[in-house]
Amino acid sequence: MSLAGLRIVLVEPAGPLNVGAIARVMKNFGLHHLVLVNPQCDPLSVEALKMAVHAKEILESAVLVATLPEALQGCVRAIATTGRVRSWEMPLENPRTALPWLLEEPEKPAALIFGREDRGLSNEELNYAQRFVCIPTSQDYLSLNLATAVAICCYELAQCAELPKTQISQPDLAPLDVVEAYYQQLESLLLKIGYLYPHTAASRMEKFRQLYNRAHLETGEVAMLRGIVHQVEWALKNQHNSENL
Repeated sequence: MSLAGLRIVLVEPAGPLNVGAIARVMKNFGLHHLVLVNPQCDPLSVEALKMAVHAKEILESAVLVATLPEALQGCVRAIATTGRVRSWEMPLENPRTALPWLLEEPEKPAALIFGREDRGLSNEELNYAQRFVCIPTSQDYLSLNLATAVAICCYELAQCAELPKTQISQPDLAPLDVVEAYYQQLESLLLKIGYLYPHTAASRMEKFRQLYNRAHLETGEVAMLRGIVHQVEWALKNQHNSENL
């Protein structure tokens, strides 16, 4: 297994010391791709560079984007970290058992997503991930520092990467941006036919996202689903035109 295609994604990090420490721990464990979503600090500040020590090149090559979908462009697998138990059907998994999944297609990009220091990831942001991990901690003190959480996950990933890859055929998972385009198309259609209403569309689509994310859609399957939506849209348009004749 390889760490070459794995992105560490930080959503709106606020502490330059944390960002610098994360760059350092990434280099410790052989990860090099850092993506910062709308950072609330300067990743090249004196504080960040000081904490990075000999990993300054990771900060200098970090990719800055405005939104989480931009950070996940081209990825086929994404796991989000969360410290809160949510009323979702998707289970919270242990990093040791879940993270190896990110490395099963080393030739394709994958992402491990971390939220803000003070409040983590929003429900909307969690919708972009396919699986979710929670680092088990003592009930006496549940909260983990961001850089510490990244360090634990990087260690687990490095341990996974040392294991020999099982020689089995891997599915052709659809890139997350391709799946996202399908979600947008599906939502538009469901609004058009009255299945969704504007004021409840977000919460209902969240259920659809969870359903499809559990399925780990392949590229051909997304193409099939989009074809169905196109055909329904075509039928609706033709029905409307015939009624107006």
